[in-house]
Amino acid sequence: MDTTRFQDCIDACNACATACDNCAAACLQEEDVKMMAGCIALDMDCSQLCRLAAGYMARGSRFARELCRLCADVCAACGEECGKHDADHCRRCAEACRRCAQACRAMADAA
Repeated sequence: MDTTRFQDCIDACNACATACDNCAAACLQEEDVKMMAGCIALDMDCSQLCRLAAGYMARGSRFARELCRLCADVCAACGEECGKHDADHCRRCAEACRRCAQACRAMADAA
């Protein structure tokens, strides 16, 4: 696997992971943290999976495509959850998740 082919996906994963970390931290400062529990949990899952996927791609792992398929699903779920909230950090996270899901799907489907 030519890892340079997937640099855009690696970059999208890293950006998404950072946005998710920022969102989770900001959600913990919200007045009704309990209401944000689902968002926080998905942020943490998404962040960790994005970093893992970026590493797999950077190393040219034979499992990178499969992991990116899962990453796309988790990013889509996180983006959907964050999109339900009006906070700026959630909106930014939702957009990063959508971009990452798209990039991961494209990477997973690439020949």
